[in-house]
Amino acid sequence: MLNLPSSCSPGQRIAMRAVSLSAILCLLLSSLLAPAVAQSQTDQNSSQQQKPSETAPPEAGGPQGDIGPIAVPKKKEQPPPPPPPTAPKKIPGMPDYSIQVNVPLVTLDVMALTKDGQFIPGLKEGNFQVYENGVEQKISSFSQSQAPITAVLLVEFAATNYSFMYDALNASYYFANSLKPQDWVAVVSYDMKPYILVDFTQDKRAIFGALNQLRIPGFSETNLFDALYDTLDRLERLPGRKAIVVVSTGRDTFSKLTLDQMLQKIKATKDVTIFPISIGFMWREYVESHYGMNPDVSAAMMDYLQADNQMRTFAKLTGGKAYFPRFEGEFPDVYRDIGNDLRNQYTIAYHPTDAKLDGTYRKLKVDLVGEDGKPLKIHNQKGKEVKYQLVYRDGYTAKHQVE
Repeated sequence: MLNLPSSCSPGQRIAMRAVSLSAILCLLLSSLLAPAVAQSQTDQNSSQQQKPSETAPPEAGGPQGDIGPIAVPKKKEQPPPPPPPTAPKKIPGMPDYSIQVNVPLVTLDVMALTKDGQFIPGLKEGNFQVYENGVEQKISSFSQSQAPITAVLLVEFAATNYSFMYDALNASYYFANSLKPQDWVAVVSYDMKPYILVDFTQDKRAIFGALNQLRIPGFSETNLFDALYDTLDRLERLPGRKAIVVVSTGRDTFSKLTLDQMLQKIKATKDVTIFPISIGFMWREYVESHYGMNPDVSAAMMDYLQADNQMRTFAKLTGGKAYFPRFEGEFPDVYRDIGNDLRNQYTIAYHPTDAKLDGTYRKLKVDLVGEDGKPLKIHNQKGKEVKYQLVYRDGYTAKHQVE
């Protein structure tokens, strides 16, 4: 108990007693809370010692984020690039040189037909034997294809004979009717010189429109060699297989080129097949039957016989066929036969054993053999043996070294 002086009033005594009690309570509370405070400070110090440093170690290699460093793994060190190859040491006095190998490839289209002109399907690579100048060649690729045709219709239209002009137009219209939508055809007429009536098109209306221009002939000359040479020269620039359907009497009256030059051009042109169609046959038979005893008429008819032989030669050299229809009703079968020949074929490719680029003419021969190596025999549905023929180009001219 605190002893208060007697001079204090009762109110002062009460206040001083309250202060004394408060001080006593404070002392008691401080004595009770001291251990807890000490324990809290100890825990805080220990946690600060265990907390990792917010400064990223130098090997982390990443940027700082809101909650600490972002570790980004280091890229692996790439090995240095290999040194460039060293050029061979140049020998003094030795000129620079390079080696170039040029292996020619010969492509040959073969049509296997029965004696009636029907295409023979189903033949295999082993059934074909190809000979070049009498030496058998190894076939490198073989296929049977059916594709659209690319052809030029070359029409003789001159002021010679009405019967010739009538047959030429009829034959040309039948050919236009036989075309399919995917075929590419150009129309060229000729008398003194060739005239391109329409360039390559798939539009039948354009082809008929070009033929409709043939109404009044200009000249009486029929320069077949010049016109055919010009057509071959234009087709030579086009890739792939092409055909020329020649509707003509076959006579040449005033060309600057000779027959020998024409044959050389045909042999040198690749991938072009010629299908000649003779016109005026009925007129020729009428003249021979009525005036055949006249020596002048007989001499004139010899020109047409020579023309027939020329057209057969053009067809043989290029792997085509020559047709000599007597009646207008034969034209549909003629063009159906030509379409089958052009759309159905066997394509053979080989690297010639004679790889010299000497510009020589190489003769070709193709045979059909069976599995036993003997000549192949083909039978019809009744089991009867069928005669057949192979139609292909007679040969080709090898490239020259300077080409």
